[in-house]
Amino acid sequence: MTCLTDAWALHEAELRGWLLHRLGNAAEAEDFLQDLFLKALRQGDRFCSVNNSRAWLFEVARNALADRLRVTRQMVELPEDIPAPQVETDAVDSLTACLPRVLSELSAEDREAITLCDLQGLPQADYARSLGLSVSAAKSRLQRARQRLKQRMTTACQVRFDDAGLVSDFVPRDPQTPYR
Repeated sequence: MTCLTDAWALHEAELRGWLLHRLGNAAEAEDFLQDLFLKALRQGDRFCSVNNSRAWLFEVARNALADRLRVTRQMVELPEDIPAPQVETDAVDSLTACLPRVLSELSAEDREAITLCDLQGLPQADYARSLGLSVSAAKSRLQRARQRLKQRMTTACQVRFDDAGLVSDFVPRDPQTPYR
């Protein structure tokens, strides 16, 4: 391991100065130097194959210092009376609350198509096979069911869309009030 001892002899003083400047404490700088030497030693013959030993030593020292500073960063205690942040949920995510009620109001055929293919993830080819339909007919059936679901959701939950056609807002529906 003469390559390590040679590299260490060449760069130890520079590393010590660099660490002392960043840590401001000679004892801590010495501890870091020892740890750095051990990391290099653990590399064994791989250290000897490093093209630029100085760059490797400084990179490892920089990473170790960053890890240490990350762990010892000062934390500021927050007062107990700070209100919890309000988590804004996307309108479309909140709209899922309307789904079970509106889904129950669809025809059994529409409800089955949406439940099996969209909610349970059944491939449309398998859905078609289970009903004895062509894949094209099953896709058409599912598409029409989706359109009726969207129409019901839009009306029952008073969904509003933005210029891009995305859900921007809705009015939650009372689960006890039937859709008319």
